[in-house]
Amino acid sequence: MSQDKFDDASNQPARPDRRRIVTRSAALALAGWTAGGPGSWFLPAAWGQGKNAIKLGIATDITGAIAPSGNSNWQVAQLAVEQINAAGGMAGRPVELFLEDTASDPKAAVANVRKLIQRDKVDVVLGGITSAMRQAIKDPIVNRGKTLYIYPQLYEGQECTKHLFNTGPSPAQQIDELIPYLIKTVGKKRFAMPSANYVWPQLLNKYARKVIQANGGEVVFEEYYPLDQAEYSATINKIRDGKVDCVFNTIIPPGLQPFMKQLYESGFPQRGGAQACVYFDENSLNYVPARELEGVYSCLDFFHTVDDPFSKELLAAYAKKFPGTKYQFTAGSAATGMYRGIRLYEAAVKATKGDTNRETVSAALDKAKIDKGPGGGAEMVPGKMHAKMNMYVAQCKKDGDKLRWDIISKHGMVDPKEC
Repeated sequence: MSQDKFDDASNQPARPDRRRIVTRSAALALAGWTAGGPGSWFLPAAWGQGKNAIKLGIATDITGAIAPSGNSNWQVAQLAVEQINAAGGMAGRPVELFLEDTASDPKAAVANVRKLIQRDKVDVVLGGITSAMRQAIKDPIVNRGKTLYIYPQLYEGQECTKHLFNTGPSPAQQIDELIPYLIKTVGKKRFAMPSANYVWPQLLNKYARKVIQANGGEVVFEEYYPLDQAEYSATINKIRDGKVDCVFNTIIPPGLQPFMKQLYESGFPQRGGAQACVYFDENSLNYVPARELEGVYSCLDFFHTVDDPFSKELLAAYAKKFPGTKYQFTAGSAATGMYRGIRLYEAAVKATKGDTNRETVSAALDKAKIDKGPGGGAEMVPGKMHAKMNMYVAQCKKDGDKLRWDIISKHGMVDPKEC
């Protein structure tokens, strides 16, 4: 199987492009970042530089197949820290940002993350998008590096490592409302589960299968493919022959692009078939064309159509700071979990009066709360390392020549049911 990566919403293998890397580096430099070596960047505070600063390490995918999500993450981190520093820092201490590109490659990421711990001596690391990335980098951060780690992405659950806090949705938060809606309201009962072959789809599907069956639905088939799978004709035939009426999709880039194209061209959506993908959001246009997103259902902690004053303010502030960016402030990309994680960490540091010792700040983070955030407030569940948050079921609809996510239902402060 080819190891080529696919580039954004096209279905063509990406070419190594030095100009793209140079352009990205130039954008970082213009934003005030200083290069610290290949893939390493440092953003000083606008005030109090070098004076007892709190150091936040961001480990995310600036390059590679998951780059659209990773770029959203580091941009959101900049916005959050800029807001915090403008308000006087964390407990009066300025905040500095250190960025390492995990390059959509868990093996390469390990060495880069070690730089944050050993060279930069950060107080906390935030980042990781795929669960494979989290699994790869959590040991050098938490165990060997003895550093606090905040994982911002929606994921498969069951991560109960001490000093590792999860600020994105769990399976219970996404599945418990979405699946019953698809079965009982949309009327779809025969599910297919085409999946990338790694831990997130495997465990999410296990949870989703139970909810499907408990609500009177049926899983026609569940299959796993290499992340770079490019040919899905056999899968498309099974969907057709099995009279599947709902595809619960957990394929990720680069295999996502050819799957979505082939499913659309098979006529599945045109025949009334439904599709759900719980990481799809406004940023998904960087991966697949609009025609292939229309009609898809998702369940996330935030969409741009959420009617919440603070969420609207955040979107406006993000657009002002990054005008014209194609990397949007969205939930499926982990950007909301990144913002939430930084703000919850801030609340913990305030509670410790500026003490960033791992044991001390972990104890405070365990019961941290924020009143405002993307999609609403959030609070950590004491002893569980996961957060309660609002959840929204939505469907992607055409809005003129654009797309929007129409909110179907809101569920307040949903329990993650983890650990």
